[in-house]
Amino acid sequence: MIDSRLLFAALAIAGSPLAAQEAAPEAPLSVALDAADQVETACRLTFVARNEAEAGVEALVIETVAFDLDGGVSRIALFDFGALPAGLPRVRQFDLPDTDCAALSSLLVNGVQTCEGGEACEMPPSVSSRIDLELLG
Repeated sequence: MIDSRLLFAALAIAGSPLAAQEAAPEAPLSVALDAADQVETACRLTFVARNEAEAGVEALVIETVAFDLDGGVSRIALFDFGALPAGLPRVRQFDLPDTDCAALSSLLVNGVQTCEGGEACEMPPSVSSRIDLELLG
């Protein structure tokens, strides 16, 4: 026989704000770090950006911070992802001049400088990394 106190507790948790947070909608924009390649004296970062909103994004510029191996700020840069059509992935590459990729510990999406695209711009983009270099949001 099920203890009614346990059943009540389970129902209370299911209806709590914590349960509602878990079901929060996902950001329609996502940015994934796909590669970091040394190209002469620059670190070339390759990203895959996706827009899962119904309408395209006309412009997306993200402020990004690169951290060195000691956790200090190495540089701050604006990455212009340009237009992102709805439902289609786009690959973008950015060079960090005079930067050794092996000397970076992580990247931080510090904020969205520009986003023109209605509903897609209502939430910050979700971020992920497919490589050892961590991308934080």
